Amino acid sequence: MIRDVLPGDVVAVTFDELGLDDAAALDSLYPSEAEQIGRAVESRRIEFAAARACAREAMDRMGLPPVPITRGGRGMPVWPAGVVGTLTHTDGLRAAALAPSARVRSLGLDVEPHGPLGDGVLDAVALPEEAAWVRAATGEVPSVHWDKVLFTAKEATYKAWFPLTRRWLGFADAHITLVPDGDDDEVVGGVLRSRILVDPHAVDGGPDLVEFRGRWAVRDGYVVSAIVLRPAGVDNVAP
Repeated sequence: MIRDVLPGDVVAVTFDELGLDDAAALDSLYPSEAEQIGRAVESRRIEFAAARACAREAMDRMGLPPVPITRGGRGMPVWPAGVVGTLTHTDGLRAAALAPSARVRSLGLDVEPHGPLGDGVLDAVALPEEAAWVRAATGEVPSVHWDKVLFTAKEATYKAWFPLTRRWLGFADAHITLVPDGDDDEVVGGVLRSRILVDPHAVDGGPDLVEFRGRWAVRDGYVVSAIVLRPAGVDNVAP
């Protein structure tokens, strides 16, 4: 399902492709990675290790040598030169998506179980107009948990934003628009637009971050949102 929302020049790997169990994922950690996560509870260490195992497989598919992927500011992964990437993990699904920085400026990917947000969470994470749209969409298409789709879009926005700005982006700092593009018995998906409402200045030397565009999908009990930001002059690639 992750490949449903990513273009063809982004390499995506899920943990179930690797044929590893949790113990093998933990054993695959580099010493610098293991040190960073050593005090966490076991479930958090497994998520950390599994996502990095996915990232190293993606590097291999890109023809790159494996390297440690440590945590930097705000816990974001630190990628080797020439690579951009994003990690995600939730119950039953861990994944990584990577691309060459010559093709992709930044990536944001978030996956969550396809269920409703908890009581009161929508109003905490959504702008008033977003919350109103979610409630209206839920009335029209109740089979989709639109609040969770919105949440994943917010998370993907932050993951694409932070590496280019090194600044926090709150839930109220971006306005999300979700545009369904049809559905069938297995997949519901569409386009997402994320309009930045705060200072859009980026520190990577590229254009200001005024708006992100991406895709979302619901499939196999999960919701996924992805944002792929291209460098100036680089065209998008079809999935």
